[in-house]
Amino acid sequence: MVLLFCAAASMVVANTSFGSSYQHFWHISASSKPIEFWINDGLMAIFFLQVGLEIEREIYVGELKDFKKSLLPVLAAVGGMVVPAGIHFFFNRRMLSQSGYGIPMATDIAFSLGILSLLGNRVPFSLKVFLTALAIIDDLGAILVIALFYSTHFSLLYLGIALLIFAFLILLNRLNILSLWVYVILGCVMWFCMHRSGIHATITGVLLAFAIPFRTGDDKSPSVKILHWLHKPVAFIVLPLFALANTAITIPVTFAHDLSSPNSLGIIFGLLLGKPLGIFLFAAAGVWIGWCSIPKGLKISYLLGIGLLAGIGFTMSIFITLLAFNDGTLIDSSKIAVLAGSLLSGVIGFVCLRLMLGKANN
Repeated sequence: MVLLFCAAASMVVANTSFGSSYQHFWHISASSKPIEFWINDGLMAIFFLQVGLEIEREIYVGELKDFKKSLLPVLAAVGGMVVPAGIHFFFNRRMLSQSGYGIPMATDIAFSLGILSLLGNRVPFSLKVFLTALAIIDDLGAILVIALFYSTHFSLLYLGIALLIFAFLILLNRLNILSLWVYVILGCVMWFCMHRSGIHATITGVLLAFAIPFRTGDDKSPSVKILHWLHKPVAFIVLPLFALANTAITIPVTFAHDLSSPNSLGIIFGLLLGKPLGIFLFAAAGVWIGWCSIPKGLKISYLLGIGLLAGIGFTMSIFITLLAFNDGTLIDSSKIAVLAGSLLSGVIGFVCLRLMLGKANN
C-alpha cells in the first residue's frame, strides 16, 4: 500500500504546477551524482541484496531445495520470461525500442504477493508458495538479463577487482568468519568496482548475498539476521523512494496515442498476455511430459490467474526500462505502459482468482 501510494502521489505531483521543480529535485547533484543515481544504483543494490538472500534461503531450505519440487516454478518462470520477451520483440524488431524486450519479463514480488493476500484464507498454501518461488526465480532471471545484456562501458580491470573481492568474501565464508560488518564493508568496495566496471552495480547485492554465511539457516545465521533487518528498510524506505523517483512522469497529451506505439504494445501485451500464457504453457508442458507434478491444493487452471498476477511488473520493469533506453520520452512512455499493463494484470488476475477459488470452496 505504501508503494502504491508513493507511485500515485509522485505521478500526481509531477503533473501539477510543482512538477518541474519536483522532477528537478531528483536530479540535484549529491557527491557528484544525482539523487536519482544513488537511489537506482545505490539503494536498489540493497533491494537486490534482499532478493539474493531470499533466493539463497529457498535454495538451502525452501522450495528450490528439492529438484523435482522446484522444477514446476522454474519452468513457469522461464515461460513467464521467454514469451513476454518474444511478444515485445515481435512488435519492436529492428526498431530503436527493440532493446526493451527485457521490460515485460519482470515480476514485482511485493505487488503480486500483496494482491494474492487480499484473497485471504481462501488461497491454498501451495498457491502462495508457488507464486513466491516463481517470483524469486523470475527475479533471478531478470538479474541475469541485466548483467548480460544491459551493461555498458566494460572495464576488465575493475570487474577483475570486484570478482577478486567476491572470491575473498567466499573464502571468509568458508573460514567461518561470521562478522557481518566485514561482509558489508567489502561489499561496498565491490559495489564501487562493479559500478566502474560497466556492469550494473546492483548485481553486487546478489553476489554479496551468496557470500554471506547461511550455515544452518537458524536465527543466529548471519544471512537470516541481515534478511530480517532488511525487510522493513527495503519495504518502507528503498522501494518507496524508488517509486517516488521513477514515477515522476509528466503525462503528455499524446499519452493515449503513445500507448498504441509498438514499444508500449509490446510491454502491455507482454505483461498482460505473455506472462500468463508463458507460465501456463511451460508449467503444463512440464506436468504433461512428467518432469514435475502439481502440488496438493494447486489446480492447473490456477496457473492462469497466478500468471496474471505475475504480470505486475512495476518495480523491476521500471528498473529495466532505465537500463534499456536513454531517450527520456521513450523512458516515460515505457513507464506509463508498465503501469497500465501492471494495473490491468493485477485487477484481472485478482478477479479471475477470486472466481476460481470461490468456485473451488463451494
